[in-house]
Amino acid sequence: MNRVRFAPSPTGLLHIGGARTYVFCWLFARSTGGQLVLRIDDTDAGRNTQESLRSILDGLEWLELPWDEQHYQSERRPIHVRAAEALLAKGVAYRDFTAEGAAEAERGEGGPWLFNPGMRDLGAIESDRRASSGEPFVIRFRVPREQPGGVGFKDLVFRKHFRRFADIEDFALLRANGHPTYHLASTVDDGEMGITHVIRGQDHLTNTFKHILLLQAMGFDRPSFAHLPLLLGPDGSKLSKRRHGPIVSVTNYRDMGFLPAGFMNYLSLLGWSPKDNREVLTVEQLVDAFRIEHVLRTNAVVQVGEKPGETQVDPKAVWLNGQHLRSMPPAQLLPYVEAYFRGSGWWRDEFSGARREWFLEAIDALRSRLNLLSEFPVRCRAYFHDDFGFEPKALANLDRDGVRDMLRELAARIERAPDFTEQSVEHELRMLSAEREVKAGLLINGSRAALTGQPVGPSAFRVFTLLGKDRVVARLRAV
Repeated sequence: MNRVRFAPSPTGLLHIGGARTYVFCWLFARSTGGQLVLRIDDTDAGRNTQESLRSILDGLEWLELPWDEQHYQSERRPIHVRAAEALLAKGVAYRDFTAEGAAEAERGEGGPWLFNPGMRDLGAIESDRRASSGEPFVIRFRVPREQPGGVGFKDLVFRKHFRRFADIEDFALLRANGHPTYHLASTVDDGEMGITHVIRGQDHLTNTFKHILLLQAMGFDRPSFAHLPLLLGPDGSKLSKRRHGPIVSVTNYRDMGFLPAGFMNYLSLLGWSPKDNREVLTVEQLVDAFRIEHVLRTNAVVQVGEKPGETQVDPKAVWLNGQHLRSMPPAQLLPYVEAYFRGSGWWRDEFSGARREWFLEAIDALRSRLNLLSEFPVRCRAYFHDDFGFEPKALANLDRDGVRDMLRELAARIERAPDFTEQSVEHELRMLSAEREVKAGLLINGSRAALTGQPVGPSAFRVFTLLGKDRVVARLRAV
């Protein structure tokens, strides 16, 4: 069975690049009948924060793509330490007593630091003596640079890669404080947990050579690797919160009113597309279509705002979300609308009680012109509250000659009519327009403006029945 892992570090908010990686991992696991492991990489205790951990878990839970197992690397520290000590005992690792920070200062002539000869060649007896005396040390992996050749692998996305042993530095496994490095913890856990596929960002590609060496030294099977292209801003720089603002954080998309399925659809198309070039896909359709080998090798551009304080969202993301919002079965959409209304203070208990059927009908009718859940309170206020404003174009429709007077007359006719349906309202409106010898459109546009404060919306006569007879009569008279 295929097993893939997602290993975020709780040192920052969940970035859309990390969320994209998670989506690809989830799609790979589900499309191949495999399992997804969520492994929190919290070995760097000095940089971890509860806020970051909460952001990661909240963002992943919001996506509604459940994982199969969850682990915290910090709880596995004894396993990592034992692995480093075993490598030391086998002679494939050694103690480096160089003062912290001094190793990097000892660079070769014009080249990168690869190893410290004085430490790499230190005899076992002397190394044990210095360690026993309490001298601090780092445990480093002994790259077999005396051997010809190197490390090669075939990436599922970026194809073949190779690096000579002579070009790989003796990387640290265990720090002087006894904490494992990323290389050690990640590789030990991949082996111990039976991870068969490692899917991660392209920026980890150079680490893979080291990880393969470690896996071989510990006797683990080598997983398949797939490195994903980077996400770039419109300026061509790597997408980051520092440069592109909070819009790169996943929870901001949730708060802006995105649907999990719409946002997941958007993330899935950042560097991948189905062979038939469809763009709007449900979660089930994405699982059926996803193949990791079809991930593109070119970086994906995310159209976000570049000015300080700007919160522009990629228009593609908004459009895709709108497609899901309008096509989702009303009963399936309702919980998301309710959650957003509750969060924004718009919720009324009657919406889930006596007026539930009306609320469901209203949501179904109003969503036709919306892209985000946040647009319900902004663009549909008149349907849920009596205090609403008027857009300039709506006021212009009300200010045409005689419109306000005719709307008051329409209110009286509707009030007297025995029925209140779309058909009966249309009948009264067209009768009035014929009697006044004006086009029906004049009254249709005027009534929509009076009832909602907007020049556009659902079908003209659906507006009347959505608001109800009493509110319609009151609002037409109030003009």
